[in-house]
Amino acid sequence: MLEHLMKEMPFIMATEIVNDIQVELLGEPVSDAADRIGCSIGIMAYNEEANIASTLQAVLAQTGPTIVINEVIVVASGCTDRTVPIVSEMATQEARIRLFVQEKREGKASAINLFLKQATSPVVVLIGADVIPETSAIEYLCAPFKDTTIGMVGGRPVPVNDPNTFMGHAVHLLWRLHDGVARISPKLGEVISFRNVIKGIPTDSAVDEISIQALISQLGFKLIYQPACVVYNKGPLTVRDFLKQRRRIYAGHLKVLRQQKYEAATMNVSPIFRQLISARHYALSTPRQILWTFGTMVLEGYARIQGHYDYSRKREHHIWQPVISTKALEAGQHKMRRICNAQSVIVFRLLLEGAQHNDVQREREEREANEVARKLLPILKGKVRKEDMLSLNGPGIITAVIRAEQHGAELVAQRIKKVVESTPVRVGARGRAVNVTVAYSSLTFASPSSGSMTVSGPLMDEVAITALAHSDVLIEG
Repeated sequence: MLEHLMKEMPFIMATEIVNDIQVELLGEPVSDAADRIGCSIGIMAYNEEANIASTLQAVLAQTGPTIVINEVIVVASGCTDRTVPIVSEMATQEARIRLFVQEKREGKASAINLFLKQATSPVVVLIGADVIPETSAIEYLCAPFKDTTIGMVGGRPVPVNDPNTFMGHAVHLLWRLHDGVARISPKLGEVISFRNVIKGIPTDSAVDEISIQALISQLGFKLIYQPACVVYNKGPLTVRDFLKQRRRIYAGHLKVLRQQKYEAATMNVSPIFRQLISARHYALSTPRQILWTFGTMVLEGYARIQGHYDYSRKREHHIWQPVISTKALEAGQHKMRRICNAQSVIVFRLLLEGAQHNDVQREREEREANEVARKLLPILKGKVRKEDMLSLNGPGIITAVIRAEQHGAELVAQRIKKVVESTPVRVGARGRAVNVTVAYSSLTFASPSSGSMTVSGPLMDEVAITALAHSDVLIEG
C-alpha cells in the first residue's frame, strides 16, 4: 500500500502519507482532544535513580490518535537514592508529572493503592520504573477502551538481555512462553491499563497485576493481551536473582488463588509446554539451546518448589528485595536495537554550499553531489553498526536501513549528520573544497503484525520519496 501511494502521489508530503496510513491501521479516525481516552499513568518507584528519568521521558513522549496523557504520577516508596530529587526536578519542567512520597517502604501494592486514590482519568496505566515503552505503546494499550466491554489490557515485555548467554536465553525463553500463553488466555504484566473502577488491591499482594486482573475480571469486564504494545525490560543476570524473582511470583500466584479465587494462566504447566514446542526454533534448534532450555526448566521448577514452600509457611513477599541485576536498564539499551521490533529507514540528502539547483547547473551539481556521497559513504559505514545498511539512492542521497525504534533512529541520524558536516570533502579535477549540509527524514515501521509507521525529521521531497519507494528492503522489510 505504501509503494502504491508513493507512485501515485510523488509530490505528497511524508507526514500526510503517515497520517493516512496510521488512521487506516489503527481503525480509528484522528480524534479531537475531547473524544480521546484520558489516561493517568502510574509509576511505582523504589530506588530507581538509574532508570526513572528515561522512563518518564519515554512515557511523556507517547502520543496517539485516541489517547491523551493527563498526568504521570510517581509514587516513590521508601527511596534512599536520588529517585525523589530526579522526579522533583523533572516535575518543575513538566506540569503533568506529580510526585507522592511514602517515607516508609510499604510494598508495591500499597503504592498502587495510593496512586489509584490520586488518579483522575477514566483509564489508568501501570508501568514499571525499570522499563522503556516502545513508540506508541500507550496508544496500543489504551485504544481498546473505545469498546465499553473491555476492562483491562496488557502489553508485551521484550527483554534486553543478551540471548547468547545462559541467563539471557532463560529470560528470553520465559517471556516467549508467556507471550504465547497470553495470546490464548490473557496473563497481563509489566505494563497494564485498566478502567479506573477499583479502589485498591490487597496490600499484601506480591503480584499486583494478577490481583488487578482478578478484580477487573470479577467485575465482568473482558481482558485483552495486546502484543503490539511493546515495552523493554531487563531480566535477571544471575541464577540467584532468577530464582529470587520466580520464587516470589509463584508464591504470590498461590496467594491470589486462595484470597481472590483467581488463577494466573501460567500456573498450569500444560499450556507452557505447548508453547515450548511452538517456540522450538528458539528453544530446541541446537545442542546448546536444548541444554540451556533444559536448565531453564530446572530453575523454573525449583523456583516453584521454593515458592510453594514460602506460601505454605506463610512467608510474605509483598515487600520484596529488588532484583539488583534487573536494574540499570540504560546499561543494556545498546542491545535494544538488535532485538527491537521496529525497522527504521533514514534518508539523507547532501546539500552542497552554493548549489544553484537550476537546469543549467543541474548535471554538474548532481555529479558533484554523487562524488561527495561516494567519498563519505565508507566513512559513514565505520560510524554505524555492522548490520546497519547504507547505500546511495540518487544524486547526493544516502539511505540507511537500521533496526531501531524512532528515538534510536533519530540518534543515528544526528550522528551521521554531524560526521558529514564536519568532514572536509573535495570534488572535481581541481579538488575544490565544498561545504556540505544535511537534511534528513526518518520513518519507523513497527512489527509486521501491526504494520504501523511513524515519520520524523524534515519533510521529504520528491527525490527522497522516490528513493524510499524503490528501496526493496524498506517495502519488504
